[in-house]
Amino acid sequence: LGLMYAKGEGVPEDDAKAVHWYHKAANQGEAWMQYILGVKYADGEEIPENDAKAVHWFRKAAEQGYAQAQNYLGFMYNSGQGVPEDDARAVYWFRKAAVQGDTWAQFNLGSMYANGEGVPEDHMQAYAWLSVAAAQGHDGAQTGKESIAKHMTRVGIAEAQELSRVYWEAYVSNAEK
Repeated sequence: LGLMYAKGEGVPEDDAKAVHWYHKAANQGEAWMQYILGVKYADGEEIPENDAKAVHWFRKAAEQGYAQAQNYLGFMYNSGQGVPEDDARAVYWFRKAAVQGDTWAQFNLGSMYANGEGVPEDHMQAYAWLSVAAAQGHDGAQTGKESIAKHMTRVGIAEAQELSRVYWEAYVSNAEK
């Protein structure tokens, strides 16, 4: 109903009513709507921008295992939006979403390994996670993977490719089933 009010589908467009219904669903534990509220607060869409409230709603959905919310919460920790910057917490949430097959989280986790943010710098892990994201069509991941490969040996790349195959089997092909 909230989405219908937001888009004016079958009812007059009304942002206040949309937000009212978003909150009703989110307060009843609907993870998808908790995530949507997090996005709305983060972007200042239909409601005033409020990073602390965005984090609140992302956390609620993330704790229920909602991968997109986990990734966004990782981003909030990585950038220090609504929470103190904490790269280790960012990695924690990126990993939670990455193992569920979330392409953006895989890219973000690979980037954290590439830059040694929240984890020790690890080209093999970076390459493996970026490869998985790239195989799912993430353009930036392909570029990142190529950049990391310049710092690796042929043997290291081969090992990272094998690791990415393991990750693919464990986290992407299983998520598709």
